[in-house]
Amino acid sequence: MSTKAPRPPAQPQRRPQQAAAPSRPDRAPYPRHVRRRRPRWAMRAVTTLSVVVLASAGIGHAVVASLDADIARVDPFKDMKNRPQAGHGMNVLLVGTDGRNRISEQERRRYRLGGQPCHCTDTMMIVHLSEDRGRASVVSLPRDTYTEVPAHVDRNTGQLRGPHPVKLNAAYAEGGPNLTVRTVENMTHLKIDHYLEVDFTTFMRTVDVLSGVQICTTAPLKDSYTGLDLPAGHHTLTGGQALQYVRSRHVDGASDLSRMKRQQRFLAALIERATSSQVLLNPMRFRDVTRAVLGSVRADKGFHTDELLDLGRAMRNFSPSSSEFTTVPLAQLAYVVKGLGSAVKWDQARADQLFGALREDRPLAVHRPRPRHTGPVTVEVAPQQIRVLVANGTGTVGLGKRVDAALAAAGFRTTRAPVDAKDHALKRTVVLFDPRWDRSARSLAAALPGSELRAVPGQGAMLKVIAGTDFRQVRKVRAEDPAQAASAVVTGDEVVCS
Repeated sequence: MSTKAPRPPAQPQRRPQQAAAPSRPDRAPYPRHVRRRRPRWAMRAVTTLSVVVLASAGIGHAVVASLDADIARVDPFKDMKNRPQAGHGMNVLLVGTDGRNRISEQERRRYRLGGQPCHCTDTMMIVHLSEDRGRASVVSLPRDTYTEVPAHVDRNTGQLRGPHPVKLNAAYAEGGPNLTVRTVENMTHLKIDHYLEVDFTTFMRTVDVLSGVQICTTAPLKDSYTGLDLPAGHHTLTGGQALQYVRSRHVDGASDLSRMKRQQRFLAALIERATSSQVLLNPMRFRDVTRAVLGSVRADKGFHTDELLDLGRAMRNFSPSSSEFTTVPLAQLAYVVKGLGSAVKWDQARADQLFGALREDRPLAVHRPRPRHTGPVTVEVAPQQIRVLVANGTGTVGLGKRVDAALAAAGFRTTRAPVDAKDHALKRTVVLFDPRWDRSARSLAAALPGSELRAVPGQGAMLKVIAGTDFRQVRKVRAEDPAQAASAVVTGDEVVCS
């Protein structure tokens, strides 16, 4: 690494960039806890962070300094008063904006980006880098979060507006980066040290210049809104496909919560791709690639070469458990507010604990031996939503009634009229299901230990259980709370693909 050169003079501030039927909830979601050995970060501000990753290769200060002029500048901290007291470490607010107006008409049609840009934030997260630069903690902030913005001048009308309730992504629409930072600081009581912003164009360019990014899924992912259509397996996504992947909200019933999880997983894959590519080994290619994607990145005036290199050095020394991510704890997923519609509401007590840990520079993930499971098994679909017909596949009189009663007691919607199967010599219990109801089938099978799943296309929403001689009991199950699942802290060594 070459000796540090003097920081270049601040650059002139640029003019800010102005920025089908829903699918059923009963579709297989993305798995969360499959082990992997490489680090994982989070979410959609991928371009800025990928530049940081590239800087971690040890590229000279002069090369990185030449990129400083390519970053547009904003002043999100202008005239801010009574800010939270600074804690330990560094807090960066990363914002992804709707920049579809910068994408060609052909690409907008191909990747389902129709309509006008909303000039709002599509994704928002806080990245906390520990004071020793040995750990990164990433917290996703749902864009539909219910909040109150402070008094401000509306940038659309020029009129002074008093405090009023909004969804969090509307803060950017009404007051740009400045109101966004003020609102986040008011909610979290964290002092934001730096602000970084990217848009759709930047995201797509970053993926394409890296020749695609590989993701994997054990279940098909399909969203008619974005055009996402991925069968189970491994895929190398282009920039446009990657945009579909991170924008999809209708893959399953968890909407924005599962979307944030996919964004987090994708960023982990992108960083892995960037660090393993030849970009890191060639300073000139590093410079050319980053210049190609920095055209729509915006940052605060204090984020310069030294900060890029500082973050890069920290990432170079990360181990798989050095990064951790979570979503702010939620109390309500459908908090109805007059004039706003349905918003999500934070669990304020747990949120205060989370942001208190960041302020005190403490890790979010605390590893303990997992207690032996004694309660109901967690499943994807609540038993109360699953309709079941029971058939007796044995010669044991009354087995069908016994299985039907046990499933009903566990909460499943049985017909209460079991039938006899044609085969009376079945040894292993079978669950027959239409592939469109695969999540329900897995949830039902979890209640019948040792049972076999068999797909029957066209069977419909009613699942069928054929009881075999192996039947012993029905195990209690319960549906997973998506809000609790989203707020679980996961470290970087728990990733999707192996």
